[in-house]
Amino acid sequence: MTEILRARQALGARLRELRKDARLDGRQFSTEAGWHWSKTSRIELGKRTPSEDDLAVWCRICDVELALPDLVASLRNVEAQWAEWKRVAAAGHARRQRRAVEIEGRAKLQRVYAPVILPGLLQTEDYARSVLSTCIQFLGTPDDLDDAVAARMQRQEVLNRPKHRFVLLANESALFTTVGNNAVMADQLQHLLDSAFDNPRLIFGIVPLTADFTYLTTSFDLFDGSMALIETVSAELTVVAVSELVLYEKIWATLSRQALYGDQARAAIRAVQSRRRTML
Repeated sequence: MTEILRARQALGARLRELRKDARLDGRQFSTEAGWHWSKTSRIELGKRTPSEDDLAVWCRICDVELALPDLVASLRNVEAQWAEWKRVAAAGHARRQRRAVEIEGRAKLQRVYAPVILPGLLQTEDYARSVLSTCIQFLGTPDDLDDAVAARMQRQEVLNRPKHRFVLLANESALFTTVGNNAVMADQLQHLLDSAFDNPRLIFGIVPLTADFTYLTTSFDLFDGSMALIETVSAELTVVAVSELVLYEKIWATLSRQALYGDQARAAIRAVQSRRRTML
């Protein structure tokens, strides 16, 4: 099952609950809406994406007009805010990195959770090159590696801008994941020690391997509490619906509470760095 299908099914389930709360069966509702009952069924099962006009009709019949803005936001997540990685990167990964420069430049507070690799804002050039090279090969997108790496490095300039704040969390497992080779990893870990702890605008934390299970999640970025970007294998999802942002805020609160900071985070990095150096 694809992520887009899950999102469509979630929207359909919400609409089904609204219909049931209004004490209407599928045929009664469809008669009121002026369309065939199969359309109602397909929407509720996530087999058909409703239009914004359909949502307006739904809310009118169920007498829940106040729910319309949130439903429309969810619909736009399903329809318009999804972007397949191959389409995003069709003109090369540099374009995707430059888009990130614009988004990050507008945000006053950016929070990042990185479970697999280290956050892009703290990557060395060699580490970023290895990551982007792997992405290009995996997706079969145009090879614009040099431009993509340059654009990713440009993103890091935002860390020195006044009035911008950052909280970056990485799973401890990301310290152990080999990107490039041991030499690349040793330099990357040293870069973390040198740059992740002395910037007054930046808080860096490590979620330990022994942290309690919270909930299933992938990497995500939160921007000013009004938008989230979530990366999956096949797509990038932009979330703006308040009801969904609440869930990301909830998981962020748990992850940030579990994370190690300051001297404890430095100690975790040094332990892995020492192990890496013995393997050179």
